[in-house]
Amino acid sequence: MQATNLEGLDLNLLVALRALLAERHVTKAAARVGLSQPAMSHALARLRALLGDPLLVRTSSGMQPTARAEAMTVPLERALEDLGRVLASPDAFDPARSTRKFRIATNDYMELVLFPRLLARLWREAPGIDVRVRNLEARSNEDLAEARIDLAMGVVGSFGAPEAPQGIRTKRLVSDRFVCVVRDGHPTVKKRLSLDEFVALPHALVAPRGESGSVVDTALAALGKKRRVAVEVPHFLVAPHVVRETDVVLTLAARVANSLGPLLGLRQLAPPIGLEGFSMMMVWHERQHADAAHAWLRALIAEVAKEL
Repeated sequence: MQATNLEGLDLNLLVALRALLAERHVTKAAARVGLSQPAMSHALARLRALLGDPLLVRTSSGMQPTARAEAMTVPLERALEDLGRVLASPDAFDPARSTRKFRIATNDYMELVLFPRLLARLWREAPGIDVRVRNLEARSNEDLAEARIDLAMGVVGSFGAPEAPQGIRTKRLVSDRFVCVVRDGHPTVKKRLSLDEFVALPHALVAPRGESGSVVDTALAALGKKRRVAVEVPHFLVAPHVVRETDVVLTLAARVANSLGPLLGLRQLAPPIGLEGFSMMMVWHERQHADAAHAWLRALIAEVAKEL
């Protein structure tokens, strides 16, 4: 059997052939698919040339299919039905029935601030959806593009700012400010923290990617000051525990301090230097932008973030 070159095949001819085999009449077949009679006659001529078979022949009882056409009827119908299913719009996404799994890359700040409320809301609406949280990596854009993760959440500016890389979409979620915390009963820090006290104290620094320096160091340098960073840790949730057991001062996000401070016996103080706040954003790839389940999750995250 000689294969037909599908790359050069007009698939509309197969629709015409199905109509011809069903109606066995050029005019009726044309009406069935919305063509003129001459257009259907032209299609039949092209099919005969393509397949090397007359397909339909005139007899005393009208046009009848050849043996080749008879053999093609059922497989052709099945193939066109399968093609129709392939091209059909996907079923509407139903959160209540979905068993989708989402892989989200983020840091422990978002895990603490957003995820408890997000998961509570998500599982009320979609109890069968599973979530896999991954550490946010420097290669997150590539992981999104290559489908290793579905979504990422991190600090604005950490995904290729000022402009997102090609194919990357973003949405701002949460803004926060910085506060300082020390343990209750700190031997030297009272109700307020002066600049000189701040510089003299040992500091803890949260450095998620292991890079020294921060907005605090930049602000101090502008004043001609420098601090001693006694300990660096990569996680927002670990540093407050260090503060509870030591005399270090920690500058961290207010939402984290509000959440963990009362539990750990930490006192909040205003930083003695001007510090700009920061924002967290949601990041995804264009390849998943139109996916109904993905769009639902993004909308849910945005709603929960707005309530924080």
